Amino acid sequence: MLMEPAVPKYQWGQPVIAAVDLYNDGSHPDVPEDQLMIVAGGPGEIVQVGHHTEANVPIYMVDFGLAVVGCMEHEILPEGSPLPEPEAEAAEGDA
Repeated sequence: MLMEPAVPKYQWGQPVIAAVDLYNDGSHPDVPEDQLMIVAGGPGEIVQVGHHTEANVPIYMVDFGLAVVGCMEHEILPEGSPLPEPEAEAAEGDA
């Protein structure tokens, strides 16, 4: 059964901010793994929108100035959005 690709929430060229602290997951070989790369609230711009076929989710390449980072929708917000409350993030991690 074929699934329709998930429709991206954000578009190429859109200014965004990091919704959460972004750490190196190993995809940046010149940066130690698990090192903080972009602090929550850091501004960036979507430079490419892709699709993870197995998970059927959009993947966004975001240029944060210091690095281009692959992000999922829950990791970014439109520019000017308020950051989520830290308690809300902790509750999601406990679920």
